[in-house]
Amino acid sequence: MTRDLTIAEVRLTPILVADPPLLNTQGVHQPYTPRLIVELVTADGVTGFGETYGDTKYLELARPLAERLTGRSVMDVNGLFGIDLGVDASRVEGQVDAGGLRGVQSADKLRLSVLSAFEVACLDAQGKALGLPVHALLGGKVRDSVEYSAYLFYKWARHPAGVACEQDDWGAALDPAGVVRQARLLKERHGFTSFKLKGGVFPPDEEVAAVRALAEAFPGHPLRLDPNGAWSVETSLKVAKELGDVLEYLEDPALGTAAMAEVSAGTAVPLATNMCVTTFGEIKEAFTRDAVQVVLCDHHYWGGLRNTRQLAAVCAAFGVGVSMHSNTHLGISLAAMTQVAATVPGLHHACDSHYPWQSEDVLTERLRFRDGRVAVLDAPGLGVELDRDELARLHRRWADDDGALRDRDDAAAMRVAEPGWRQPVMPRW
Repeated sequence: MTRDLTIAEVRLTPILVADPPLLNTQGVHQPYTPRLIVELVTADGVTGFGETYGDTKYLELARPLAERLTGRSVMDVNGLFGIDLGVDASRVEGQVDAGGLRGVQSADKLRLSVLSAFEVACLDAQGKALGLPVHALLGGKVRDSVEYSAYLFYKWARHPAGVACEQDDWGAALDPAGVVRQARLLKERHGFTSFKLKGGVFPPDEEVAAVRALAEAFPGHPLRLDPNGAWSVETSLKVAKELGDVLEYLEDPALGTAAMAEVSAGTAVPLATNMCVTTFGEIKEAFTRDAVQVVLCDHHYWGGLRNTRQLAAVCAAFGVGVSMHSNTHLGISLAAMTQVAATVPGLHHACDSHYPWQSEDVLTERLRFRDGRVAVLDAPGLGVELDRDELARLHRRWADDDGALRDRDDAAAMRVAEPGWRQPVMPRW
């Protein structure tokens, strides 16, 4: 029987999910983070799921796009990317995104960040209709599980007093001992065997001490440090020299391709990025200048799973490593990340994931890390299902918000605790 895969309905559900007080160079995570859940329903009742950023600027583009998709086929993914979303470039070009942690914003990156959720939903629906997992639609898996790294953060014990939030049991991590304690918990709970520390929070010497403490506590385990462009070239080279014997790679120590190329020329430590190579147009300069040796892709702002595979192929052609970046996300995104990662032959570094930090999800069953890995699901589509009661609860939280939390702003969250805080001028050190 021929399936009718025409899109009959599109559902967009913005939500707010609990987030711990994780620190970065821009400030601190807000108590709740916006995400957008996309559902594409076909004429014969197949529903595909997608997930992306839920800030206002994404919703403003997702809503008219949703209206234009009715009557199209979920098989027409190429056509999806041909739709003009009418992004107002003057509102975004040259700005740093709301989180401040994924490079300069652009109209194209904003457009792709929206389209990515619809692409994933199309692939999920295709897989369900055909009885195939998404990885089969992408050419087939080359591994049965995908390795992820423990994502370590400097962290307050709780959000500022008086702020409505969910409590967590992780405790504070504000010094080397706290970072090691956090790493032990993540290893105990999820079996991670590699560790990445989000830096750029404290002076570099303090963060060097934290990485040294990790190396002592977990000898032989791969370690990474990511200060999100907070350091000068000189500081980056100093840290690379001090930690060169223990780092798997140093991620975005300096801001921009030119600065990264200078750092790369002065150290043998591999440099990774999710800030200076975030679009195909940025590849040529970065690769020809040998500014980076590992690209951390993110299907959300690269435009989906198929573009992720295309990026991996380009990286392979240039001899550049590839892995995955992560921002605050839920299980739909983790399922999508795992499906595409399973199809990339040259994935030689553990992927990033914030998922252990998210206490809430919209799935009927959380995805699990075992020995630091997520099993590649072979069920049709992404292999996950929505918990509609939980989706409705998290949407009510979004609907009841007065607008203060509907756009991520780490600097604004920091000002709740430190009223004089301003977004730092880069480089900080």
